[in-house]
Amino acid sequence: MKEPVLKTFWRDTYKSDSPIPFIITAQVLVFVLIHIFDLLQEIGVLATPLYEYAVQYLSLPVTFSEFITQPWSLFTFPFLYTDLFSILFDCLWLFWMGNTFMVFLNKRQFLFVFSSSLLLGGVAYLLLGLIPALYGFSQSSFTNTGSFALGAVVAATATLVPKSEIRLFLFGNVSMKTIAIVYICIELIFTAIADKPASLAFILSAVWGILYIKSLQQGNDFSLFLKSFKRSKLKVVHNVNSTYSHHSHRNDSDLPNQSEIDEILDKISVGGYESLSSLEKEILFKASKSEN
Repeated sequence: MKEPVLKTFWRDTYKSDSPIPFIITAQVLVFVLIHIFDLLQEIGVLATPLYEYAVQYLSLPVTFSEFITQPWSLFTFPFLYTDLFSILFDCLWLFWMGNTFMVFLNKRQFLFVFSSSLLLGGVAYLLLGLIPALYGFSQSSFTNTGSFALGAVVAATATLVPKSEIRLFLFGNVSMKTIAIVYICIELIFTAIADKPASLAFILSAVWGILYIKSLQQGNDFSLFLKSFKRSKLKVVHNVNSTYSHHSHRNDSDLPNQSEIDEILDKISVGGYESLSSLEKEILFKASKSEN
C-alpha cells in the first residue's frame, strides 16, 4: 500500500536531522499570522492594529533605548518577514545553501553559524545605530530579518567548498564561490539602500561565517561549546575496519576525486548524512579542505 503523501512529507521534512525545515516553518507561520491580522483589520473585523503591533514588537529597534523595552526582539527578529518576495527569496536560499552546508558538516555546526551570526549581526546593528553619522540612514526598526544568518551560511558554505559547481539554467556550471559573491553583493546593495547600519552588520555576519570555516579547517570548532561549553580540537576518527566500495587501500595523502564525492552525495540523498561511515565523512572533509 502506498504511503500517504502528507505522511511522507512529514517524515522526510520534520523527522530528518536538519533544523532548516523548522526555521523556515517558523518564518512562514509568523508571516502568515501577521498578514491574517492585517487582512482582518482591512475588512473591519479587528479594530486593534495587531499587524502594526506585531511588526513593532518583533522587529529589532535601531536604538538601545528602544531595545531595552523589548529585549526579546534580538531573538524574534529573524522570524519576522513583511514582504512576500523577501521571505520566498530567503527561504529558498536557506534551504539550498543550508542543506549544502550540512552535506559536509553537522547540525550543531549549522546551528552555531546560524545563531551566532544573528546575535553578532543584531548586536552590531544596535551599536552602529549609536553612531550619529549612520543614524539618519537607518529605518526605525530592522525587518530584513534572515539576512544576517543567511549571509553567514552562504559565506561559510562557499569557503568550505569554493570550487564546487552548480549547474544553473542559461549560465551552465557556476562555482559556489561565484554564487556566494553574487548573492552577497546583491543583498548588500539592496540592504544599503534602505539601511546603512544593517548593511555593515550584514558584512560582519558574512565575514564571521568565513572565519568560522577557516578556524574549523585549522582544527578549532567553536561550535563545540554548545555541547561541552569549551573549545576542543576537531578530530577525525580513523576506523581501520571501515571500507568504502570501489576505493580500498587508500593512502591518507590521497585526495578524493569527483566520482567518489558524487557516490557519497548519492548515499546522503538516500539515507542522510548519518548513514555515512567514518571513512566517507573523512573523504568529504578532505574534499572541503582541498578546495582551498
